[in-house]
Order: sequence, then C-alpha cells, then structure tokens
Amino acid sequence: MRLRDDALVAGKPWLEVANVLRPTMTIYSPTGKNTGAAVVVFPGGGYRILAIDLEGTEVCDWLTSIGVTCVLLKYRVPGSGPHWDPVRNKRVIPKVHTALQDAQRTVGLLRHHAAEWRIDPNKIGVLGFSAGGHLVAAISTHPKRIYKPVDAADNESCRPDFAVSLYPGHMSANYEHDLSRLNPSIVVNSQTPPTLLLHAQDDPVDPVEFSLLYYAALKKAKVPVEMHLFAGGKHAFGLRPTALPITQWPSLLETWLGTIGVVAKEP
Repeated sequence: MRLRDDALVAGKPWLEVANVLRPTMTIYSPTGKNTGAAVVVFPGGGYRILAIDLEGTEVCDWLTSIGVTCVLLKYRVPGSGPHWDPVRNKRVIPKVHTALQDAQRTVGLLRHHAAEWRIDPNKIGVLGFSAGGHLVAAISTHPKRIYKPVDAADNESCRPDFAVSLYPGHMSANYEHDLSRLNPSIVVNSQTPPTLLLHAQDDPVDPVEFSLLYYAALKKAKVPVEMHLFAGGKHAFGLRPTALPITQWPSLLETWLGTIGVVAKEP
C-alpha cells in the first residue's frame, strides 16, 4: 500500500494498493436503518492498482450512511482486465478476465449469505470507477460465470440487480482509436440490469464517448438507463466534493435508487 501524495484529489492524498494476488471482500453494514440493499464497490486503477480509499472505503462510508450494505471488493491486480502495459507500450487484453471472476464470485457469495448478512437477495448492485466502471459493465453483461463452480454459492445468480458505472474505461472497440463502436466483449441485451452512468466531458483518461456508447446500447436493448454528463470534472474524483457540480453525484445516485425501487423514495 502506498500513499499517493503526488497526485492529490480535492487537496488530499489517496491510497494505492498493488499486487493483489488473493481477492478479498470486506462487508460494511449500515450505520442506521437497513434498506436491505447491498452494493459491491469496484475501485478503479487501470487494472494495475486499486484506489482503495478514494474509490473504495470512502464510498462505503457514504453508502452505509444511507442504509445500504457496502461490500468493498479488492479484486486481483495487475493485469486482471484490459489494461495499458507501460513496459510493452501497448494495450493488453488478457485471456482470462480474473477481475470479472472475482466480481461474479462476490455477488454469488452475497446472495448465498443474504439472510445471514441482512441483505435482500433481489437488491444487490454493483458500482465502479474507471477500470471498475468497465468491470460493472462486464459483470452486467456476463450473467454466466466464466469459471467453474467451486461450492454452493456458485449456484446463485451472479447477475447484479442494478449497476452504477462512473467514468468507465475500455468501453470502445479499440480504446481511443475507435470511439464509434462498443467494445464487442460487452454484449447488452434485455437482461442487462438497470444502469446509471456518470462522466465528465473533459475526462482526459477515459473519454466521455465510453459512456455514450454504453448508453446507446442499453437504450437500444430497452434497458432502463439514466446518464449524467458534466462539462467539468476530469477523471478519478471519487466521492470527494469540490466546487464542481459533478462531485454532487451521490445525491443523484440516491434519488435514482429510489426511482428504480431499491430504496424507499423520500417523501
């Protein structure tokens, strides 16, 4: 774990976790009321590292404050999904998307232990940033496991009931070289869960077209989808508020969770 004080976000450093060989899931229970909803959080980091607090624990602290169980997934890195290899100076797509395996396993475990962990098995969602946002799309469009079952938890559905993808990466056919077509590994159909998308139009890392492509595919498949685009915000702002309107996205998410019936609407 390394403190990144060389790239401050909202004036604060953030924690980087690298070389995760064994995935872990950490459960954060609601601090007050329990809505029964649960969200698995996928931190970003380019499938190389994990921004474990900026796009992980800080998000869980907020979710638990609104009555949602948060599950922080420390999925395997590096090289566990499509990524830029700085050594070979090229984009690499691994033969096995091990981060997706970790995500599918986590959702299955949540459903298997839903009663024990006070979770509604029909209100389990996923939320991710950047590479984690791509992982949200991957698990949303891969209802069948990409690994052999190991126990009873793998008999449960690994399809999330809802999905939230913030400034997702790797969503086009060929990254920034072809922004006209959706990544062919992401096959949207009517069974893809309701999705919320959020992106800054000045994102220098993952262009806004990534969300636009996914939105168009979801809409075409008649999947309930809501998208929020903002003029400013750039990349990797996480949950930390600034003067930019985009950092108020948690209130948009909370409202959306009410509109899709995951949590009770505010009177």
